[in-house]
Amino acid sequence: MRESRYERHVVNRLHEDFPGCVVVKNDPQLVQGIPDRTVFYGNTWAMLEIKAHENAPERPNQRYYVELFDAMSFAAFIYPENEEDVFRGLQQTFRRASRGARVS
Repeated sequence: MRESRYERHVVNRLHEDFPGCVVVKNDPQLVQGIPDRTVFYGNTWAMLEIKAHENAPERPNQRYYVELFDAMSFAAFIYPENEEDVFRGLQQTFRRASRGARVS
């Protein structure tokens, strides 16, 4: 499967699994290695670097940014072979954040 096709699949699944989420495509021309997508949901966010398959090559700085943003909230490389694990991680992150949300 081509990466662009898999990326469309991931974005569609994000909207299905997290109704009302906002998915933004990041511009790698601005920051080399920034993950492909940022997902805003409730009071938190996550970043995903989308790959067509597990052995797809990484670009410079991608691992650095995934690890950096994962320490802040949630970030991961996602590809068909780990998709279920990543979506479980997203569910846990978004659920944990919603429990800690303040009500004004």
